[in-house]
Amino acid sequence: MSDPHTPDAGGDHDHGTDHDHGTDHDHGHHHHDVDTVAVAVVTVTSSRSTDEDPSGDRIVELFETAGHEVVVRELIPDEFDSVQGTVDRLARRRDTDVVVTTGGTGVTPDDVTPEATAGLFAKELPGFGELFRRRSHEEIGTRAIGSRATAGIVEGTPVFCLPGSTSAVRLGVEEMILPTIGHLVGLASRDENGSEHDDSDGG
Repeated sequence: MSDPHTPDAGGDHDHGTDHDHGTDHDHGHHHHDVDTVAVAVVTVTSSRSTDEDPSGDRIVELFETAGHEVVVRELIPDEFDSVQGTVDRLARRRDTDVVVTTGGTGVTPDDVTPEATAGLFAKELPGFGELFRRRSHEEIGTRAIGSRATAGIVEGTPVFCLPGSTSAVRLGVEEMILPTIGHLVGLASRDENGSEHDDSDGG
């Protein structure tokens, strides 16, 4: 029963975006939605192997069950340069529409995914982390404070950074990303490749 547009309500009111007036003209609101997306999945961990990656497996399963395609899957260490370089490289791939990472969003010293990706974001999607923590609170209580799930746009590609547990992956992908991903990918690619934002990019 979550609002399907909450994760992209990041406060951007440029008249080239869709979230100026959600009830305005429907053709402007959904015209750029895409039906299927190509996904890159990244597991950030120093303790797992590709043979033991339940969270990565779950992301792949959820996207493929929903009719999307996982085009690349990588497992990388909890290191700032590794996370930043991998996300940047995958976001720039022409055959990738969205990047989803799992792991490295907690509060231990080696949890650096939010810091590594923040510098790449051309636009942050703060509503994603806010909604994720609110929904997490319903399931795990105040421990949700320790989650630093985040999201943003890198080179016209939505990037979502999820915690490393399978329950967090289910919440993030199934309940939040999948209902909105076609909408976000359509808007982000328009922002990257179209001219509709050119006259509103004044700040």
